[in-house]
Amino acid sequence: MVYEGLTERIIACAIEVHRELGPGLLESVYESSLAVELFQQGIRFARQKQLPVTYKGESVGDFRIDLLVEDQVVIELKSVERHAPVFEAQLLSYMKLGRSNVGLLINFNSVLLTKGIKRFVL
Repeated sequence: MVYEGLTERIIACAIEVHRELGPGLLESVYESSLAVELFQQGIRFARQKQLPVTYKGESVGDFRIDLLVEDQVVIELKSVERHAPVFEAQLLSYMKLGRSNVGLLINFNSVLLTKGIKRFVL
């Protein structure tokens, strides 16, 4: 699978954060904690990576990716009770606009984090 080793390492970091903090905190807390864990594991990343949006050749604004790992994997973090299909659509849009082939949607508000992770490949 595309980037399987890298996504496995990212998921392991997310599981460690969830193991330490548990569910129910703000998304920003999980983002900061995952950044610490990625750094400690020697995984390169950018937080709140701002990328331009163009429409028919015209710049129309910007969007921010929660985490972009190794310039390849888009990470969209959530801390919500209910999963909504729009979260997946949002991640897919970010992947398309950011020209990334792989993305992870991680919802930290899950009793078992592995139930809150979805992997996407374009």
